[in-house]
Order: sequence, then structure tokens, then C-alpha cells
Amino acid sequence: MVAAYLRRLEYDVTALSSTDEAWSQVQSAPAGFDAAVLDHSMTGLSSEDLALRMLEANPALRVIEASGYPVDMRPLEAAAPGRVTFLQKPFTPEKLAGTIRRMLGAQKPEEEL
Repeated sequence: MVAAYLRRLEYDVTALSSTDEAWSQVQSAPAGFDAAVLDHSMTGLSSEDLALRMLEANPALRVIEASGYPVDMRPLEAAAPGRVTFLQKPFTPEKLAGTIRRMLGAQKPEEEL
């Protein structure tokens, strides 16, 4: 659902089901991604380990960690200040879009969503 919504907003989306797949994609083209939305419960590497690897591989990348549970974001924030944020599940499509726009530095007013 997240990928479909982001595509409707004209984002180029690569949807993957595991952190291992995501890391493989980023390794093959680190600069090919502007943002990553990581579900904390993805299988494979921990989402924190994946985020740290991705942030190191691509200094311009922004990471949104999504979870329905509390997540300690301090290690990620320390490693990449201003490049990571947490999105509490459940979230609305509008909340996701606003978070991505804010992280990419192109936030639109809420009434345009």
C-alpha cells in the first residue's frame, strides 16, 4: 500500500520485502536512492544495521524508520544527524507524504496533499 501511494504521488519507488534485498539494491547503486522507508519488522538484517550501512554508502540518503513499536533512534541520529526520522505506525498516507517531503526538503503545505 505504501509503494502504491508513493507512486500515485509520482515518486519512483523500489519496494522490497527484506533488508537483505534492500542492501543488495543499495550496494549496486548507492546514489540511486534519495530516501528509504524501512519497516522495523523487515526480515534479514536489523533495520538499524541496514540504515547505518545505507547512510554510509550514500551520504545524501534520508531514512524513515517505521514501526508500531517504540524504536530507539539515538544510534541512527548520532550517526546521521538530520538524515533520519521515526514514523509511528499506523500512519496515514498524508503523514507519510509529509514526512518524505520534509526529509527531502520539499515540504508542501498540508492543504496540497
